[in-house]
Amino acid sequence: MKKTSLLVFILTVALTHLQSQPVNNIFTADVIVYGGTSSAVSAAVQVSRMGKSVIIVSPDMHLGGLSSSGLGFTDTGNKEVIGGIAREFYQLIYNHYQKPEEWKWQKQSEYGNVGQGNPAIDGVNRTMWIFEPHAAEEAFETLISSNKIKVFRDEWLDREKGVEKQNGKIISLKTLDGKIFRGSVFIDATYEGDLMASSGVSYTVGREDVSVYGEKWNGVQKLIFQHGHYFKTNISPYKVPGDPSSGLLPRISTEKPGENGTGDNKIQAYCYRLCLTTVEANRIPFKKPEGYDSTQYELLARVAETGWNEYFSKFDPVPNLKTDVNNHGPFSSDNIGMNWDYPDATYGRRKEILKEHTLYQQGLLYFLSHNKRIPAEIREKMNKWGLARDEFADNNNWPYNIYVREARRMKGEFVMTENEVLGNKNPPRPAGMGSYGMDSHNIQRYVTPEGFVQNEGDIGVSPKRPYQIDLGSILPKKNECTNLLVPVCVSCSHIAFGSIRMEPVFMILGQTAGTVAAMAVQKGKNIHDLSYDEIKTKLESDGQVLKY
Repeated sequence: MKKTSLLVFILTVALTHLQSQPVNNIFTADVIVYGGTSSAVSAAVQVSRMGKSVIIVSPDMHLGGLSSSGLGFTDTGNKEVIGGIAREFYQLIYNHYQKPEEWKWQKQSEYGNVGQGNPAIDGVNRTMWIFEPHAAEEAFETLISSNKIKVFRDEWLDREKGVEKQNGKIISLKTLDGKIFRGSVFIDATYEGDLMASSGVSYTVGREDVSVYGEKWNGVQKLIFQHGHYFKTNISPYKVPGDPSSGLLPRISTEKPGENGTGDNKIQAYCYRLCLTTVEANRIPFKKPEGYDSTQYELLARVAETGWNEYFSKFDPVPNLKTDVNNHGPFSSDNIGMNWDYPDATYGRRKEILKEHTLYQQGLLYFLSHNKRIPAEIREKMNKWGLARDEFADNNNWPYNIYVREARRMKGEFVMTENEVLGNKNPPRPAGMGSYGMDSHNIQRYVTPEGFVQNEGDIGVSPKRPYQIDLGSILPKKNECTNLLVPVCVSCSHIAFGSIRMEPVFMILGQTAGTVAAMAVQKGKNIHDLSYDEIKTKLESDGQVLKY
C-alpha cells in the first residue's frame, strides 16, 4: 500500500508539472506583443493593467529600443502632450536621479538642466527627460517586473512561415527556434514591422510623390537645406579632384537623385547614438577597428580642409559627464545611402548592414582622433573622449540598437500626412498626440550637375502646435487583418513619420494599442468593431492626452 501511495503521489506531481508547462513549445496569452522597443513595453503594461494576459516576444535581449540604446537626449517636442505610461517612464527616470548614489561621475548640482526644447528636469511634475542608457533600461525593467509581464528574449519571428492566419486573423506566430505564441490579439511594436509584413498587411518603404497625399515636403528635396547637414562649400566628389574619369569617392551614389517632389524607395540614414565620456576612470579610448580604411573618410578630410569646425555640436550632455552623440554636419555619423535595402532585407543581410554601419562609425571615431588631415586641436579634443565603460558592458560598450529612423510603414485604415501634422486637417479619431517637427535625415549623397558633392533629404518643418494622431493609423485595413495593431510602423507618409517617429510618441501609441487590444479581448470583438467613444474614455482615464 505504501508503494502504491508513493507511486500515485509521484504520478500526481509529474502530471501537475506537465500541465503547468507549455505543450509542444506553445505559449498562450490574450495578447502577444512582438518587439522589444519602448512601444512594446508600453503596450504590454497597458494590457496587463487592464486585466488581460500578455506576453512580450522580443528579438532583443535588452528592452527599450533606442530609449535604452543611447538616445537619452529625448526628442520631446511639447511635453504637455506626453501623458500616460510614457510620462510614467520619465517619472521613473526622475526618481532614479533623485538617488545620490546614481551620480557617480558628476555632482547633481553640476549637471545643469538643459534638454531638447525643455528643461532636462521638471521638478514640479517629477519628470526627467534626459538620461543615461542604463537608467532607461532600469525604468523599462521596473515597468515589466511591477506589472508581472512575461518576456521571451532573443526570440526572432520566422518571417517566411511563422505566421498562422485564418479568416483574416492571426492565430499564432512562430519564432526561429520553434516556439509558438498564440493569442487573441497581436501587436507589432518593432521598428521594422516584420510581423505586420509577414501577416500580409500592406505597407510601403521610402518616399511618396507629393501628389499622392497633396503634400509639399515629401519626395526628393534637392537643395532644400533646413538643417546644417549639407556641403556649404563646393567639394569635388572625385578621387582626383575635378577629374570624373578618376571615379567617385566612397559613399557617393552613382544614381541621379530624381526631380524634386518625386517619390522613391530610399529611406533616412541610420546611425548609432553613442554614449561617450571624458571621465578618465570610465573612458575607453577609440581604437582602430578591424577592417578600418581611411579612404572611406576622404570627404570628411576635404570638409576639414575648408575650415569647418562643428565637430562637437551634437555632443549633447546626459548625466554623469556623458553624451548622447548624434549626427551633425555634411559628413558625420549618419551613414547616408547605405541602408536602403534594410527594411525588407533578410536577417542575414540586416546583420551585414549593421556590421558595415558599426565599422563605418567606429572608423569615423578613429579617423577624427588620429588622422593628421583633421586639425590638431580637433584630434586633441576627440582623444579626450571615449566610450563609456559602464554602458552596454555586454556589447563592447557599443549601443545595442542602431537608430532605425524609418523602415516599413503600414498602409492602414487612416494615413497620417503632413496635412494632419501641420494642422491643416484634423483626424476624426484622435488616439494620441505628437508635436515634434517633421525631421527627415539625409537620404542620399549625389553629384550635382555642376560636378560637386551634395546631400539630399534633410528636412525640418515644425507644426505650429501639437497635433492629433488618428486611431486608424495603428489599425490595418479590416479586410487584411482584424486582430493586429501596429504602433511603431504606423500608417503615414514618409514626411509625417519624420515627426511621429519620436520615442515618446511610440510609447503613447503603444499604450493606445494595448488599450484597444485588451478591450477587444474583454468584449470579444475585432479591433475594428470597438466603439471609439469607449476607447477614448479609457485612454483619457489612463492619462493619455488627446486634445491640446
